[in-house]
Amino acid sequence: MPKLRHIAIATNDPKATAEFYKQAFGFEQVGETSPSSPLASGYFLSDGTLNIAVLKFKTDQIGKGMDFTGVHHFGILVEDADKATAQLEALGAECFMGKDKGHGKGFFEIKFKGPDGTVFDIAEHPWMGSKPHNA
Repeated sequence: MPKLRHIAIATNDPKATAEFYKQAFGFEQVGETSPSSPLASGYFLSDGTLNIAVLKFKTDQIGKGMDFTGVHHFGILVEDADKATAQLEALGAECFMGKDKGHGKGFFEIKFKGPDGTVFDIAEHPWMGSKPHNA
């Protein structure tokens, strides 16, 4: 079964927001974005199972404007991205960012919009700080 392993939170102050969640719940900081990332700046936290990205986005990926804050998208770990992509597209999910959709170097996620416009990723490799598929 695919596993929920990633949640991205959009914020205007990634440092303060990450500090809040670290202090509130004891989440561990497991990384941060590259300063040269064209997509976002921020921090990656983990509870040991789930990767929580706390990010200030540089582009409006989800069509809610650059002022949007809150849960931005979630990520599902799958065993076979090609098979999952085919199934999602057959169900009407729109793939808008991935290997052949213009995503930059460092790619490992494929982004989709569900029937209600909710954005989600699929990936074959766990996010930093998240458990692998078989755990």
